[in-house]
Amino acid sequence: MANVVIVGAQWGDEGKGKVVDIYTEHAQQVVRYQGGNNAGHTLVVGEEKVVLHLIPSGILHPGKRCIIGNGVVLDPKVFLGEIVNLKKRGYFQDDSQLVVDSNLHIIMPWHKAIDIAREKVPNRKIGTTGRGIGPTYEDKVGRRGIRLGDLIKPQVFRRKLQEVLPEKNFLLEKFFGETPLNEEEIFTEYSEYAAQIAKYVGCGSTLLAKAIKRGDNVLFEGAQGTLLDVDHGTYPYVTSSSTCAGGVCTGTGVAPRSLDAIIGISKAYCTRVGEGPFPSELLDAVGDTLRSTGHEFGATTGRPRRCGWFDAVALREAVRLNGLTGLAITKLDVLNDFDAIKVCTGYSYQGQLLEDFPRDPDVLRDCHPVYEEFEGWKSDICDAKSYDQLPAAARSYLKKLEDLSGCPIVLISVGPRRDQTIQLSSPFA
Repeated sequence: MANVVIVGAQWGDEGKGKVVDIYTEHAQQVVRYQGGNNAGHTLVVGEEKVVLHLIPSGILHPGKRCIIGNGVVLDPKVFLGEIVNLKKRGYFQDDSQLVVDSNLHIIMPWHKAIDIAREKVPNRKIGTTGRGIGPTYEDKVGRRGIRLGDLIKPQVFRRKLQEVLPEKNFLLEKFFGETPLNEEEIFTEYSEYAAQIAKYVGCGSTLLAKAIKRGDNVLFEGAQGTLLDVDHGTYPYVTSSSTCAGGVCTGTGVAPRSLDAIIGISKAYCTRVGEGPFPSELLDAVGDTLRSTGHEFGATTGRPRRCGWFDAVALREAVRLNGLTGLAITKLDVLNDFDAIKVCTGYSYQGQLLEDFPRDPDVLRDCHPVYEEFEGWKSDICDAKSYDQLPAAARSYLKKLEDLSGCPIVLISVGPRRDQTIQLSSPFA
C-alpha cells in the first residue's frame, strides 16, 4: 500500500496532469484536494489532447475511483460540461467512478462577478482567472458559503440564497457599479445543476478511510503550485487555497500519518502566470523561445505564461515546505536546442547573496538571480527510453538539479505523450 501526493513545486503549470495520469496505473483511488477550475491539467493520450479543470486525471482510466475532495471549490456548470465532454470522447462511461464530496463549496454567480470587478480596480490587479475562486474561499472561511450538500436540498439552498444574495448585490451595485443578480434566475439555474450532480455526491473522507484501511493505493492530485500557496506563496500574488502537501489533509479528511510519498513536479525551466515577483524571468528572445517551444499558454485562460530559467532557490523552498520525497522533471525536451542553459542558484539582494527564498514579496521583487551556466545538449531527446539514453550534457544538468534541491529525481518527461517518460523509481514500489 502507498498513498502518494502530487504537488506543483513551482508556480503551477508544471505538468502535474501527465504525472498523475502515469501514476494512476498503480492507484485505485485518485483524489483532487484543493483549488477549482482556475487550474487546467493537460494530458496527451496517444495523439489526443485532453484538458481537465476539476475532475481528477485518473478519470481517463476505467475502473479507477476519482474523488473531488471537500477542499475543492466547484463551479457546477463547468463540472457538468467537463463530464459531457469526457463521455462524448469515450471516457468516463461508468458514473460510479466519480464521487464529489458533499462538503465542498459551490462557486456562485456573485463570486465570479466580484472576482472580475475587483480585477478592474486600478492598482489592485492580482492576475486572477476571474473564475470566482478567491471570493468562494472567502465565503467559506467567513461561514457564509453554500456547500454542495446545501445545493442539493432545495429548501436549504433557497434559504441560504436569500441570506447571502442581498449583501452581494449591495457590494456589486453600490461599490463596484455592477448590475445586481436575480435570485429567482439563480435558484432555477442552480437547482437544475443540483439535480444532475446529485448522483455523484458522497463523503470522500469516509470512502478514503475505508480504501486506505483495505490497502488501496491512493493518489492525491494537487492544483497550482507551492509558490502560489495562500500561506506560503508570494502573497498577495497567490491562489486562495493550500497548494502544499499539507492541504491534502484538510482538503480530503485524510490523516497526515497516512501519507507515504510526496512527489514535487517541476519543469526543467520556470514559468508563471499572472502578476507577482519572478526573479529568473526572461524578458528577451530566450524567454520568447521557451514560451513558443514549450507551448506556454494557460490551459484555463489561454494567457501567455511568463518564462525564465530554472530557479533552484524556489525549488529548495518547495522541497522544504512539502517534505518532498522525489522530483518529477517535466518538459526537459523544451531545452533541446539551446547552446547554453542557465540555473538560478541564488539571489542577490542589496549586494548580499541570499541562498534561501525570502518570505517578503517586496524583497523577492528586488532580488536579482545569480546564475550558473551549463552546456546544452543540442539534440532531440524525445525518443529516449532510459536515463542512459539521454545525452551526457542532459544527465549533467539533471544531476545538478538534484544536488541543488537535495531531492532525488524519480521521473523525467521528455515529451507530452505517456510513452515519452523515463521513470527512475516508483513511489508505489
